[in-house]
Amino acid sequence: LTPERTLKRKIKEAMFAIILEQNMSKEDILEIYLNYIFLGHGYYGVKTAALGYFHKELNDLTLKEMCMLMGLPKAPDTYDPSKNLQHSLGRANNILDRLKDIGWITQEEYNSAIVEIPQVYNDKSLTQNAAPYVVDEVVRQLTPIYPDIKIGGYKVYLSIDLDYQNIAQEALRYGYNQINERLLERYPKAFMREESDTQDNLVYAKPQEAYAHKYGDLNGAMIVTESQSGKILALVGGVDYKKSVFNRATQAKRQFGSSIKPFIYLVAFDRGYSPAWRVIDAPRKFGGSSSASTKEIEDATQEEEDVWKPKNVGAYGGFISLHEALRKSANLATLNLVQQVGFDIIYRGIRDFEFPYVPNDMSIVLGSLSLSPLEAAKFYSVFSNYGTMITPRLVDSIVNARGETHEFPMIAREYTQPKQAFLVTNILRDVVNRGTGIRARAANIEIAGKTGTSNQNVDGWFCGFSPSIQTIIWYGRDDNTPIGPVETGGIVAAPVNSYFFSKLLKIEPGIKRHFDVPSGIMKKMLEDGEYLYTDISKLPPATSSVTNVEEDLIF
Repeated sequence: LTPERTLKRKIKEAMFAIILEQNMSKEDILEIYLNYIFLGHGYYGVKTAALGYFHKELNDLTLKEMCMLMGLPKAPDTYDPSKNLQHSLGRANNILDRLKDIGWITQEEYNSAIVEIPQVYNDKSLTQNAAPYVVDEVVRQLTPIYPDIKIGGYKVYLSIDLDYQNIAQEALRYGYNQINERLLERYPKAFMREESDTQDNLVYAKPQEAYAHKYGDLNGAMIVTESQSGKILALVGGVDYKKSVFNRATQAKRQFGSSIKPFIYLVAFDRGYSPAWRVIDAPRKFGGSSSASTKEIEDATQEEEDVWKPKNVGAYGGFISLHEALRKSANLATLNLVQQVGFDIIYRGIRDFEFPYVPNDMSIVLGSLSLSPLEAAKFYSVFSNYGTMITPRLVDSIVNARGETHEFPMIAREYTQPKQAFLVTNILRDVVNRGTGIRARAANIEIAGKTGTSNQNVDGWFCGFSPSIQTIIWYGRDDNTPIGPVETGGIVAAPVNSYFFSKLLKIEPGIKRHFDVPSGIMKKMLEDGEYLYTDISKLPPATSSVTNVEEDLIF
């Protein structure tokens, strides 16, 4: 039925009523209604309302409390007892009068209930208020399987840890405030605070010469998972649910930027390369645009508009190791590695990870494909879980009204051997220690991870993990305009990881602090540093003639 007020709709409504009467008892119809009806304060169904308003189960309610609930459907906001207690009590007393008049309650029951003033709570203690993005996502995931999820009397058990959830929400808000404060300080002519707005919400005011562009609303998302199980411990879909219920953690598809690079290097390592191999990191040109052919330009007279000239964010390194190339997130070195390994091999390797919508061109090297943070959490588990990808799961189990339990199993697939994945993890650990992710560091715990920034700083990512916990953090504007002139993933997202782990260690001091080194990892000290390798990812032939080489050490 639609909300339209027409004769056709009223006829349909009457027909449905007749069909219901023929197939269900009035008690069954009333039960469905009471389990579904909106009762104010964000509560649907009498059980939720009883827990929310009175902190009681249904069978523990007093007669007066029952009448207060039954007075809500007419005008949930007006008779909300947490807002308008006297209105709620007055309507409940009218219901008590009617119950006595028709003989449904005794005079003694009436006398006791009419003078009662129940304790009403307004502390938003229910899970739907503590983690609203989580509740929305659970309903979205379960509705196709259980269409009656809202009214069927189910008990749904989640993997969410509310301590982790609260810290993640706080951390995401911290990063959001830092971005806005930094933009206001650096670009006062472009940003200002509205007098009627909150202290931390910045709006575009006046155009400035270098950045004369109107910004959309800045927002973010964060997902925290348990690395070895894939359980989602925290899920935050935005900085303020009251302002926007859109869940960016699960529904927003954003360009992945350089966060894709570890997968490219893993493909290369699985085909014999190792972190000690070298590649050229220097400017060059490619034929076509970023979405065109990868054929290198041979003809200097080719039209300029057909030339793609990718650049590094920082300086060019010349002839550098793959370890250094990934640590620095060097674009040109990675592009040259792809051509050295073979684009078709890299492309098939990326496709094997089952990334969605992978462009069949060199733009994938710089992260042109789009993912949600939830999808990013799945793919990065290849590194945090030593080569085995785990699908993140929010629901542990669900129990129906008959007491039958359905468990949601872990879904995992091995993509590479632990030793191969660890070659990348070791570099990502260096990314955090002294690379683009240095702001993600946390005291007294090892962190590995990769930053990601899409073109013009539209998206800022940090995908990281400790020895047991994985974090995916994203910031961007809802209209896909730039975050700011220098707001890269390492600046906007990485600090949130540091903030999260610093808070987490205070409540989880026993959390695992150091990465395990899988069997089969070897290392060798070369002239320019120490490198890890395996029997698959071997040292380059040139190292055999290098002097000052220590003996191989096998972990």
